Amino acid sequence: MIYVSAATETDMQRILDIEQDSISPPWPHGALLSEIYCEDSFFAVARRVAENSGASRVPDILGFVILRRAADEGELFQIAVDKTARRRGIADMLMGAALEYVSGCGLTSVYLELRASNEAAACLYEKHGFVRLRSRKNYYTDPAEDALVMVRYCIAAKSVV
Repeated sequence: MIYVSAATETDMQRILDIEQDSISPPWPHGALLSEIYCEDSFFAVARRVAENSGASRVPDILGFVILRRAADEGELFQIAVDKTARRRGIADMLMGAALEYVSGCGLTSVYLELRASNEAAACLYEKHGFVRLRSRKNYYTDPAEDALVMVRYCIAAKSVV
C-alpha cells in the first residue's frame, strides 16, 4: 500500500538520499528541515507500507514533494522519487496531493522551474495542467542549464465578475 502523508523530521535522511540522486544541486539539510516546520509549506512524502506476515509494518519513503504558498500563489519547489520506484505513478500521486493542498488554500496559480532538458518532468506537469510560460537563461548550476518556467492557473482564478 502506498499513501501520501506529511513529512517529519525522522524522514529527513531518506528524503536527503532521494534528493541526492534526483536534484542537482541538492538543498542543504537545514533548508529542507525548515520546510517541515514552515506553516506556508506543503511537505509530504509517499510512503509504502509492506504487508508482512509478522506484526511490524515498516513504512518506506519512495518520494517527496515541497510546495510553498505566498499570498494567493504557490511555488512547487521540489518533487522527487527514488530512482528504483520511478515510472510507477508515485510522482503523479505526490502531485495530486500537492494540488489538493493548493485547492484547499484557494490559490490562484502555482509556478515552478525545471531544467529545460527534463522532458519527463515537463510531461508530468503538463498532465496536471501546467503550461510552459518562459525560460530563464543559465538558471541552474552544476551543471549550468536554462530553466523552463511553468504555471498552472487554478479554478479559483477564473471567477466571474
